[in-house]
Amino acid sequence: MDIPHGYNTTQTETVCRLRKALYGLKQSPRAWFGRFTVAMKNNGFKQCNSDHTLFLKHRKGKVTALIIYVDDMIITGNDKQEISQLQDYLATEFEMKDLGGLKYFLGIEVARSQQGIFLSQRKYVLDLLTDTGMLDCKPADTPIIQNHHLGEYPYQVPTNKERYQRLVGRLIYLSHTRPDISYAVSVVSQFMHSPSEDHMNAVLRILRYLKCAPGKGLMFSKHGHLNIDGYSDVDWAGNVTDRKSTSGYFTFVGGNLVTWRSKKQNVVALSSAEAEFRGMTKGICELLWLRKLLTELGYKPTSTMNLFCDNKAAIAIA
Repeated sequence: MDIPHGYNTTQTETVCRLRKALYGLKQSPRAWFGRFTVAMKNNGFKQCNSDHTLFLKHRKGKVTALIIYVDDMIITGNDKQEISQLQDYLATEFEMKDLGGLKYFLGIEVARSQQGIFLSQRKYVLDLLTDTGMLDCKPADTPIIQNHHLGEYPYQVPTNKERYQRLVGRLIYLSHTRPDISYAVSVVSQFMHSPSEDHMNAVLRILRYLKCAPGKGLMFSKHGHLNIDGYSDVDWAGNVTDRKSTSGYFTFVGGNLVTWRSKKQNVVALSSAEAEFRGMTKGICELLWLRKLLTELGYKPTSTMNLFCDNKAAIAIA
């Protein structure tokens, strides 16, 4: 804290009373990130344009990367000397702890082996099942039933709104390592303002599905290439309430799944070709972003990016 400008500081026994803590200010996150950004740039790092929380430094053909979320950060790269210097520099600028090799980050568990790196949220899933009392529930084979017809109906029976929102929020965070529940979570998250018992049953089915294999996650292995491939698909007029379509895509970099999304489209598509074409557009945007990110990392793709779609009319239009 600094003394306000214009205040006479000659009195040694006078103190300033702090009326609001730093964490109570709306601008504190921006102020903290601005302070951290200045420190990183002073150390020779460049803020990534594709992801502003990623800082990069290229030196002698090697790269060092730091990514930050609030006050938790990961440092990685192939320049061990630069990583050591960065840790020493940050220790002089901020009060921080070095927790060693990456094993646990924001609820995501990281395991390494000769086969590659495995990410999961097993403890997160087990805690979720324990908190909801479904640790001993009967498992379900799929996260959501086919042709579910979930929507808003005039005579639906309401359910506990706070509990529903809390469960869906925790499932949204679980989607970071569980792409298999992305579509089901995107469906139940559309009824946060007025959930019914049918919507709650759909959420509980997702929990029963998680009971099957709580340790499922993502495996990142080395395949000897950095090819970028994307897959897109759409269900045409799938929403029974407003007849909007749901787009879905996922992308692979070097043979490993890195990004995915399931989201309802903003407008009503008049044909399946139009809906698929809009879905392809979202997939193309993701591919372009990945190429830009890899280029900034120093690994610009050399091969053509591929986008796969199963609609012949949309492919012909494209």
